[in-house]
Amino acid sequence: MKLMDEEAVKHIRMGAYNYTLPDERIAKYPLTERDQAKLLIRNQAGAISEDTFANLPAYLPPESLLVFNNTKVIQARLHFRKESGALIEILCLEPVAPADYALNFQQTAHVGWLCMIGNLKKWKEGTLRRELTVKGLPVTLTAARGDLHGAGYRVDFGWDNPALTFSDILEAFGELPIPPYLNRDAEESDKADYQTVYSKVEGSVAAPTAGLHFTPALLEQLRGQGVSMQELTLHVGAGTFKPVKSEEIGAHDMHTEHFSVTLETVEALAAGKRIIAVGTTSVRTLESLSVLARRAVSALKEHRAMDVRVEQWDAYREYDGTVCTRDALRELGAYMTLHHMEVLHASTRLIIAPGYSYRLVDGMITNFHQPGSTLLLLVAAFMQHKEEWRKVYEYALAHDFRFLSYGDGSLLLNV
Repeated sequence: MKLMDEEAVKHIRMGAYNYTLPDERIAKYPLTERDQAKLLIRNQAGAISEDTFANLPAYLPPESLLVFNNTKVIQARLHFRKESGALIEILCLEPVAPADYALNFQQTAHVGWLCMIGNLKKWKEGTLRRELTVKGLPVTLTAARGDLHGAGYRVDFGWDNPALTFSDILEAFGELPIPPYLNRDAEESDKADYQTVYSKVEGSVAAPTAGLHFTPALLEQLRGQGVSMQELTLHVGAGTFKPVKSEEIGAHDMHTEHFSVTLETVEALAAGKRIIAVGTTSVRTLESLSVLARRAVSALKEHRAMDVRVEQWDAYREYDGTVCTRDALRELGAYMTLHHMEVLHASTRLIIAPGYSYRLVDGMITNFHQPGSTLLLLVAAFMQHKEEWRKVYEYALAHDFRFLSYGDGSLLLNV
């Protein structure tokens, strides 16, 4: 693996990663049959072909390990109306009290969240209230605004019925936060359409949309063909839609996302199979894990705890090429075993852009992303040649592929 030039990556100009995306090519709704979406296949040699997603098993390399993000989208958008009539929208981004997602959703009286607030100028002070019946029980939900913390404001929610958890509250009060570029309100059908069939762990405000094409039958077919599968969890934040406003990528501040990986998954990743990440969130988690694996090597040697926060440029700075990534993963497994950790909880701000050298991911399944986005940079970094991403996107545009969250998929391979 080659060493990475952090400074060269920082000077990438975002204008080189734009393309024209007509509005009519943005899929506003999914297909009725998930696995009937189109599939673009780009092989290791750069050849491009197409098929139907249902035929994905025919294109996976032998000895593939599919890695899925099992996060579940929460109904994170809440609306309150002030006595003056002003409508206030609150989008829950990240739990702060308690900070653990599972504990937060289990609370029965009050929680604190970092939130984005719509119509903020109309809510300078005071407590918002909303009454509803949840599971046949009357409840009043209140919201009190706190100070600005980074990307959002702290909002403290309280409710007066201890028979209800915050998960119950969101399910009843909340709306699904579908992507803003769909330019429509969430509909009842989105509650099922905007979740993967394998979603389990509540916490995301956006779906890992490459996984939307999988059906139970397709998963069963893959298992029947001997394809290995593992899951991890990365809770997708609203920052995934954050536009890059700087001319150079080095000036862009990446958002933080929290992830967890089991010891079983770490050991499976170290086994040597060809790793195919389902979605850019799985890609980001796996490549962040490669950073943590190298830290585990040093932590074991020095008998100390390791930092589980991966910052924006850490992957570019901490790789010296002396330890094979699979060997480092085995050391991470040993570290977790030593510390009695069945699950590793961590966070990442990693940015993947052309010039980045992939450590773990041999292939990815992903949809087609917005022009000038960090997700497009991640895809472009996976290609062997500078302009290869453009060939893929030009093919997709010329062959009637549907774009973005509810659009078609692609299988990109480097093996």
